Amino acid sequence: MTTELTPWAPGFGLMEPFRKEMEDVMERFFGHETGNGFGKLVAARSWAPRIDVEETDKEILVKADLPGVDPRAVEIAVQNGVLTVRGERKEEKEEKGKNCHRTERFTGSFYRAVVLPPGADAEKVSATSANGVVTITVPKRAEAQPKKIVVTPKV
Repeated sequence: MTTELTPWAPGFGLMEPFRKEMEDVMERFFGHETGNGFGKLVAARSWAPRIDVEETDKEILVKADLPGVDPRAVEIAVQNGVLTVRGERKEEKEEKGKNCHRTERFTGSFYRAVVLPPGADAEKVSATSANGVVTITVPKRAEAQPKKIVVTPKV
């Protein structure tokens, strides 16, 4: 499953966040449709971690909620102006004698993609992890940062 976030795309209408949220809710509730010999079987097989994207004058910050994922197992790459975050949340060991009545936590592979704005410096991307949140910092090139122009009074 591929989920993209393109906050800099033109035409990002007022209803778009609502539409995406409803799509996500429906997908989480009903799962993904997969075909079998007797019709359709609905099963939730993957998950997409939530991300926040922030932009300042000097950088773009992407924060991904990845609880239960080993930060060393997260793959982060930038190619053709797109930042990708992928990995896998592995299932915990099964304990004998333990009965499970309900499982809502997702396991399996995940993939997120964020289109970066022009001026993002793909060569200097860094990432840190704390408390289940991976923070990716994408600095902007000097020429992409706003330039302040001082207005001098005319005498």
